[in-house]
Amino acid sequence: MIIGHKKQWEFLKKNFELNQLSHAYLFTGAKEIGKKFFAKEFSEFIGCRFPDLMMVDPEDGKPFGAAQGGGISIKKIREVQNFLAYKSYNGEFKIVIIDDAEKMNQEAQSCFLKTLEEPKGKTLLILISSKPDMLLSTIISRCQALKFFRPKELPANPERLKKNQEILKELMPVISSGFADKFKYAKSIDFEKQNAGDIVEVMQRYLRHLLLLKIGIEKLESQDASFEKYSVNDIKKVLNLAENINNKLLFTNANPKLALEILLLEI
Repeated sequence: MIIGHKKQWEFLKKNFELNQLSHAYLFTGAKEIGKKFFAKEFSEFIGCRFPDLMMVDPEDGKPFGAAQGGGISIKKIREVQNFLAYKSYNGEFKIVIIDDAEKMNQEAQSCFLKTLEEPKGKTLLILISSKPDMLLSTIISRCQALKFFRPKELPANPERLKKNQEILKELMPVISSGFADKFKYAKSIDFEKQNAGDIVEVMQRYLRHLLLLKIGIEKLESQDASFEKYSVNDIKKVLNLAENINNKLLFTNANPKLALEILLLEI
């Protein structure tokens, strides 16, 4: 059952019934709000099932020009092209859903662009991304964008929530400590097991909370008191740095330990 996203569903349903579906859509919005599940459900709704449905996910543990995390290689996109070269088994749509589409490396994106430029038959391409600005502008321009928001009734992922709480618990004393302790913390992390991007994202989330706290939207808690000395501009500056570092961790060979040290030293 789909939770929320009723407007998006009705929009696509109406387009399907009027035979006006675009050949490519870009589903954007925060992580873990049901975009991928929505794409699967809609594919089934319009009659597309295995073997006419292809799912593409980042390859965990395989680099794509980044220091860590999985990517989507040009090899995988060529598999997509090969999949689309054959007629539908069921005589209906052939659909490809690409999750975390921003994790296509540059070669993969350039290769995928050709598929977007030359759609064949009843083909539907759905790209899912929480960071669409990392996609080539030419890819974005050839997709119909559909924005998704977190439904109020969507429960939080308990595992993700617990993991983020653990990271924040470890970070809090480090953030307010001196240079030596910050270096020690970064050195203590086993980046084979702990993704530096997760740490940076937790830090970003907390900094956003502090920003809202500063402008009076959220309530001050005791653990936030040490940040009263920071101005709104200070927090915005670190937030921008965190976003830049997170992108470099995703899309370059940035050293995770050095990246984390740089961010911590700015707080």
